Amino acid sequence: MNTKDIWNNFHHELEGFITSKVNEKDEVQDILQDVFIKIHEKKALLKDEQQLESWIYQITRNSIIDFYRKRKSNQTFDVDQVDLPQEFNGSDSNLQACEACVKPFILQLPEKYQDVLMKVTYHRVSQKEYAHQHQLSYSAVKSRVQRGREQLKQSFETCCTQVDDGFGNITFDCKSGNCN
Repeated sequence: MNTKDIWNNFHHELEGFITSKVNEKDEVQDILQDVFIKIHEKKALLKDEQQLESWIYQITRNSIIDFYRKRKSNQTFDVDQVDLPQEFNGSDSNLQACEACVKPFILQLPEKYQDVLMKVTYHRVSQKEYAHQHQLSYSAVKSRVQRGREQLKQSFETCCTQVDDGFGNITFDCKSGNCN
């Protein structure tokens, strides 16, 4: 698939995704243009066409993160605000790789945060459903998810350095041998 075909198939969907994360119309268009420049420049590096949609969304998420980093370089950007789109669910290997990386950090959290993060993040249980199953209020579950993610973020920041590989992918390098 060439860049023009990708544009025709995805630009409206990506524009909506970016708009859900960025409120300024001009900025949305700039980010969308940046995404398609990266897609055009890096398309040859995509080895599996079946991963195209996940790859495009990864570039888009990273471009949104870059936008907020540039805009608020003195403030911390909450990566948790950038949700994985449903297209990510299609690849079990991607989800398993992500789970394998993050799960040891989740297991270091207090039990009430471990359970809710594992079920909401990996088992795709909605927060409302989790609240109902565990006889908790919806706001209590939302608070647990938020607090758990904050503790998880602190664990990553203590242990890992965020690295951009130059292809629009963000990875983490371990600062010490005791991350897990």
